[in-house]
Amino acid sequence: MRLHPFDAVCPKSELAPQVASVPYDVVNRDEACELARGNPHSFLHVGRSDIDLPPDVDPHDPRIYRTAREALDRFVAQGVLVREGARALFLYRQIMGGRAQTGVVGCVHIDDYEQDVIRKHEKTRQDKEDDRTTHVLTLEAHAEPVFLTYRGRPRIEALSQAVVATEPEHDFTALDGVRHTVWRISDPEPWLEAFRDVPHAYVADGHHRSASAWRAGKERRAANPRHKGDEEYNWFLAVLFPADQLTIMPYNRLVRDLGGKTPAEVLQALRQRGRVTATEDPRPPRPGSFCVYVADAWYQVELHEKNIDRTDPIGSLDVSLLQDQVLGPILGVGDPRTDKRLDFVGGIRGTAELERRVNSGEMAIAFSLYPTTVDQLMAVSDAGAIMPPKSTWFEPKLRSGLFVHTF
Repeated sequence: MRLHPFDAVCPKSELAPQVASVPYDVVNRDEACELARGNPHSFLHVGRSDIDLPPDVDPHDPRIYRTAREALDRFVAQGVLVREGARALFLYRQIMGGRAQTGVVGCVHIDDYEQDVIRKHEKTRQDKEDDRTTHVLTLEAHAEPVFLTYRGRPRIEALSQAVVATEPEHDFTALDGVRHTVWRISDPEPWLEAFRDVPHAYVADGHHRSASAWRAGKERRAANPRHKGDEEYNWFLAVLFPADQLTIMPYNRLVRDLGGKTPAEVLQALRQRGRVTATEDPRPPRPGSFCVYVADAWYQVELHEKNIDRTDPIGSLDVSLLQDQVLGPILGVGDPRTDKRLDFVGGIRGTAELERRVNSGEMAIAFSLYPTTVDQLMAVSDAGAIMPPKSTWFEPKLRSGLFVHTF
């Protein structure tokens, strides 16, 4: 695959902890307002510019995008963000709970996205695509990188180890305890050559950002009568992590009601699907099992193996097994993309959040899932298939504002 060094716009080193923010799509407006409170340098003023407008402004109002561009221009004018002045790649390491993942920051090609060199596993929503495409075109920049993974290569690992032994550009620990360290790679050629041997990258997180970058690039091509192919809009910002360093957390489920059944009837129906035992540990021990919280108690359910087709990359996912064998037939949950009775909770919030929402009466039942693996994600992508919604939750999230690619 192709990797492209770029003339990055980055924060001043001493301001990096203030600038770096969570991605735009992991917080709502109120949460973003709270995170940016008292911090005029937060990149949320670019990624979630609605925080600087009245709360009743439509999310797709043109003012949203103009305000984002004004914030980006202001950061550059004030010296909060500074252009590097030469093309480079970067190495970006995150440490969370003692576990490190180290990715290469550079640009990847929109044609590699279109031709499935960069593989996907998720459907995108038109409204979200439209929003981010307008955001990219108004900024004339990719403000937040896409999270990609690939099957690791010893040569790339050796290059990484040499870089992390040097002095970093940024090194700080965010309020959530995640440590972020960035190194500049001034000689990118060995990296470009090494990545030419990587046949595919996979979108781990950022399907809407990557689809929008592709759309924005195509629009700029069509509008440029002198298009040559070497313009920066042909590339978009990404961080590429080796798959063996990543961990996926479960994406758990909640259902608002029991579909007219009693808790005892639900448990009896579950016993037809597998072995049900009371448990004090709400984390399922292996694939093909899940835990359920109902009527103030946790139960572990181990599905009958004879009813699992392990050769089916979609049907064997635990999120699919739960939907196909439990949520649909027992609770009457329809399409998980649209059924309003169903809600999702990322694993970072823990099982206590499931208990809280059921105990409050907001929800009737909760399901704690075994996490999807990176190998399963890649197998689905390689098959050209689409995962069920809310199948993966990656942590830690990339911080926005540490790198901006302008075109």
